[in-house]
Amino acid sequence: MSKVSSPVILALDIDDIETAKKWIEATRSSIDIYKVGLEFFLKFGIPGLQQLRDHGDFELFLDLKLHDIPNTVVGAVNSIRDLAPRFLTVHASGGSQMIKAASAAAPKIEITAVTVLTSLDGEELSNMGINVSPLHLAIALAKNSVTAGARAIVCSPLEVAAIRTAVGDEITLITPGVRPADSELGDQSRVMLPKEAIAAGANYLVIGRPITSYFAQSPRAMSERANQIVESLS
Repeated sequence: MSKVSSPVILALDIDDIETAKKWIEATRSSIDIYKVGLEFFLKFGIPGLQQLRDHGDFELFLDLKLHDIPNTVVGAVNSIRDLAPRFLTVHASGGSQMIKAASAAAPKIEITAVTVLTSLDGEELSNMGINVSPLHLAIALAKNSVTAGARAIVCSPLEVAAIRTAVGDEITLITPGVRPADSELGDQSRVMLPKEAIAAGANYLVIGRPITSYFAQSPRAMSERANQIVESLS
């Protein structure tokens, strides 16, 4: 299937491989990048991802949020390099040397630095001993990551505009924490409407439950929901 150039990345946050395949089938007409995270990867590993890839032609956002010493991260990057994900996440807080090492190990993969998790707010950062706002921390982490070789940044939609100004137009900005007006917040603390996030400077939006929850009604309902959200962004 040809690419549809969708700004929506669907989060396959599930530990059931057959359901993940059905989610891809239901939404492939409007989505061409799928995010696979730790829940799926720890259960099924590389063979599971290969099954998904064999089942449908799509680009992979591999959301492992690597965070360790540079040599360990390089080993992890090498172990998944043959999967050729488009995006591979690392924690920006891992520092310049870690990000440089990851980028050098896989120059064809867009190493994607995660700044401040959207489940964290200012109060929680303060409890952790980090006495700056999520915005200021995210900007600093993004700038440091780009200097070290990251080609994409994950940030809250509330920080997209400021980070776009800080890192320029060549860097891909990806944001979770977007919720259509008729969706629940879930475990996200800092959210924005999808169209607002795109207008603020995001290239891609990671969306999960506001789409995947419709599968319980039917695959068609899920497909229509994905189409509705994608079309609302044009």
